[in-house]
Amino acid sequence: MWVQVEVFMQTLVAGILLGGLYALIGIGMTLILGVMKIINLTHGQLMMVAMYIAFWMFELFHIDPYLSLFIAPPLLFALGVGLQKYLINPVLKVESILPHNQVILTVGIGLVLQNLATIFFTSDYRSTPVDYASSAWYLSDLWAGTPVEISLSLPWTVSFCLSVAITLLLWFFLAKTDTGKSIRATAQDKDAAMLMGVNVSRMQVITFGLGAALVACAGCLFLPIYYLFPALGSQFTLIAFVITILGGLGSTIGAILGGLILGVFESMTATYVGMGWAPVGRFAIFVAALVFLPGGVASLLKSKKLTK
Repeated sequence: MWVQVEVFMQTLVAGILLGGLYALIGIGMTLILGVMKIINLTHGQLMMVAMYIAFWMFELFHIDPYLSLFIAPPLLFALGVGLQKYLINPVLKVESILPHNQVILTVGIGLVLQNLATIFFTSDYRSTPVDYASSAWYLSDLWAGTPVEISLSLPWTVSFCLSVAITLLLWFFLAKTDTGKSIRATAQDKDAAMLMGVNVSRMQVITFGLGAALVACAGCLFLPIYYLFPALGSQFTLIAFVITILGGLGSTIGAILGGLILGVFESMTATYVGMGWAPVGRFAIFVAALVFLPGGVASLLKSKKLTK
């Protein structure tokens, strides 16, 4: 009995830790979608670039991947601003037969970044052999006498806590600063924001850079616990897209909940069905969300508010 409970709780905790990192990835894509109304399909490739930056910082200068949070995100913010200002903005202004040509552009940018990484760094798998990679701690260390022994990986726990801290900083930025309020206004109603004096074009540029910086943070947090290779970006672009749909298009709170739901669902699938079935579970919940909850988790939150 206790063994089954222990396995379930261990799986649940692992899913929550994974979901916290997934949420950080999803928030970046959701933020860009909310302001610019496009799906950024180069999201995962930007994360891959940040991971390579953190990797080489570790390899050349022995800088811990977590300390690269002060290096990679600012660089990716600058890269995101450049991509938005000089590539995406000009395409947004051009009328085309294809209504979503800017989305196709992001796919092309992602392919370019992935192939450049393959050319410069080869397709070899890389990792950062940090000293604490295999370290763990137990919940029983905090609550003596508990009948359930749950182990927590130290790097997973640290990455989750830093992810929560970054999310709280983002909330403070969006809720308390003038730039953050302008971004929220642009996301809610672009025309009304322009009438109120908001520089919408500038907010779009900043938002794309902010989304790139957020996914760069996720890359730095994943690096101590994940292998790095050029095609990694495609996988995480799909994960971010699933989270965006699951949480609700443009909803930051929905992205957080969507990330947690996806993380727990993947963890449960890997434990009770099989490791190879985790990606299948990811797309199963994606299809289920499209069929049964097309508005995502955000639609449920809105409906509860309306019924009160």
